[in-house]
Amino acid sequence: MLEVDGLHAYYGKSHILQGISFRVGEREIVSLLGRNGAGRSTTIKSIMGIVRPDGIVRFNGARIDGLKSHEIARRGLGYVPEDRAIFPDLTVRENLMLGTKSAHGNGRSARWSIEDTFAKFPLLRERANSPGGVLSGGEQQMLTICRTLMGDPDLVMIDEPTEGLAPKLVELVRELLLEIAQRGISILIIEQKLTIALAISQRVYVMGHGRIVFEGAPAELRANDAVRKEWLEV
Repeated sequence: MLEVDGLHAYYGKSHILQGISFRVGEREIVSLLGRNGAGRSTTIKSIMGIVRPDGIVRFNGARIDGLKSHEIARRGLGYVPEDRAIFPDLTVRENLMLGTKSAHGNGRSARWSIEDTFAKFPLLRERANSPGGVLSGGEQQMLTICRTLMGDPDLVMIDEPTEGLAPKLVELVRELLLEIAQRGISILIIEQKLTIALAISQRVYVMGHGRIVFEGAPAELRANDAVRKEWLEV
């Protein structure tokens, strides 16, 4: 579904991504792990066209590198940024409506609706007519993920979904990610919490210094003390 081949990216003269390659298959949850500064966020920004990369990015069989971000989104690739980027002056319902895809040319019904959001998160229903800016950080995270799902993506990339959340909300995020996958939506997740990433992913990649330094199943990473100590543990 998503294939990245030989991706390079720069911030000025800094060579951030140094030829990374990886893939995400249909109905798959894949985690991209690594310490801060490894290049994980730059990777998904490059895929989304926010950062202009060198290299090849294919999505659903077609090249998308070089396209504008809105063109990439229309092809079915969703993106949840780390800073959440809700519209604080718009209501919860209006934020969700902004994410809605205008038409479904593939002949199927959308896999996520406003009612799905409210059923999953009753607090968002209670605040449907309140400005997004009054929500807690955890509620804003739920709103951002659900707003992206309103666009009916085939794959969603999520940057640090549990960052700064209380344990109860972390569990809600975990449940939501599993439900997204059950609805046939692939997920590429950047996550600091190894317990979450390893529990929900089919495969994991570890990044270090702008390169992929490990690829394998969660069980393989758990068993590889050297990789964890070198590239993940503080």
